[in-house]
Amino acid sequence: MNLAAALTQAAQKDPRKTAIFWGEREYSFEEIVQLTARVAGYLQHRLGIKPGDRVALWLKNCPEFVPALFGVLQAGAVVVPVNNFLKPAEVTYILRDAGADLLITDTTMAEGLPELGAALPHLRFVQVEQIGTESFDAPPVNPPERNEGDLAVIIYTSGTTGRPKGAMLSHGNLLHNVESCRLVLETVSEDRMAVLLPMFHSFMLCVGVMLPLLVGGSMVLIRSLHPPRNVLQEIIHRRASILPAIPQFFRSMINTPIPVPLPLRMCISGAAPLPVQILQEFAQKFPFPLIEGYGLSEASPVVTKNPLRAVRKPGSIGLPIPHVEVTIQNDAGEVLPAGEIGELCVRGGNVMLGYWNQPEETAKAMRNGWLLTGDIAYKDADGYIFITDRKKDMLLVNGINVYPREVEEIIYQFPGVREASVIGVPDPRKGEQPMAFVAPNEGVMIDEKALIQFVRSKLADYKVPRRIVLLPALPRNATGKILKTALREMATNQG
Repeated sequence: MNLAAALTQAAQKDPRKTAIFWGEREYSFEEIVQLTARVAGYLQHRLGIKPGDRVALWLKNCPEFVPALFGVLQAGAVVVPVNNFLKPAEVTYILRDAGADLLITDTTMAEGLPELGAALPHLRFVQVEQIGTESFDAPPVNPPERNEGDLAVIIYTSGTTGRPKGAMLSHGNLLHNVESCRLVLETVSEDRMAVLLPMFHSFMLCVGVMLPLLVGGSMVLIRSLHPPRNVLQEIIHRRASILPAIPQFFRSMINTPIPVPLPLRMCISGAAPLPVQILQEFAQKFPFPLIEGYGLSEASPVVTKNPLRAVRKPGSIGLPIPHVEVTIQNDAGEVLPAGEIGELCVRGGNVMLGYWNQPEETAKAMRNGWLLTGDIAYKDADGYIFITDRKKDMLLVNGINVYPREVEEIIYQFPGVREASVIGVPDPRKGEQPMAFVAPNEGVMIDEKALIQFVRSKLADYKVPRRIVLLPALPRNATGKILKTALREMATNQG
């Protein structure tokens, strides 16, 4: 079995059923399968895409994302979903690293294409809007044989070195995670999944797109996210039953007047830690549960979830999902008993094949068949997992990973910067925001606004520090390492 075959199989149950709701437009399963075959045939016959070739998707949320995704897979190629918030220089690195010479994009991303084309002369572009037109015609696809062990998707995750790494997910990895999520969320063909988070994100790719479609359910693809009232109106209008989102959205949901009962049977919080306060306020306002889970791209991505029908513990990421093992281990690889703090480690059919072209990084991330997440946690006596610390210095802006090192490297490129360090500060809307501490060279005056503008020209907006604090020197320990704990204290004292 492979992902494209799984979609075709799901569509055969009820071809005329709506697979995607998009505003007033509805796409049936039959239509999605036809468009998928059209994409696959075009890639295969017109563009010469072969099994194993990497094809990148740089798209905002749109219905065409689905046939583009499954069409690439049906042609036997490998999908490289690219964060649509990234700037061309960041996208260039990913495309070059993945060896992708074909980019499926849309007209809203047109501004960045000339820069990509200049940096990558061999890069070919396909506009997703063409999929349903005559210009996208080609002989029928001849699907190559793809098995569960074959590479399906490379998801780039920000690296602590400042360069993203491509987590290689097989057809089997994703099918495994979809099946585990189906069991733990009790997902059925009658379910309608509200999709408002970016579809390039591993959480949405698996839970928002693959899960509902492969069980024969539907996606309610939300057109407009602002204000939150628009999202809730669409959920009511289309009778969505499951809403995966990030904590910040659930905070806004609590504060939004809702005239009629929502049709939801559950909400799922992912991509960032869920504050207990939000969980408690949500439970007071709504009759359906808000369930916190945990995952990472390297695990396809879902690893744990608070149970639907048993005790849900505030502040906990819950229990391992079916067919996935989670242990807490020390640095020697020994499994620790309940209550002891160590590294959260994962094993199961959802764990990645490794990092693309990075055997050394793969070796660091794997130990005796276990994926080392870098997250520090403990299990309680009931087996519920609590994360006490996150990956080294990483921050989460609207549920998207930001690694300070990447931002710091850009700041260091600005004339006159001697030292730079980036931390995350709490933000009620976005969860966290980057904040930079900078020490200039002696005798140099740095214009904070010019520095912020410089960083913005190089990095996605969500990575740009909202504030820069200039210091004569950054605090360091005896070995010369910058003390981020001292910087966090400074940030707290400065309000």
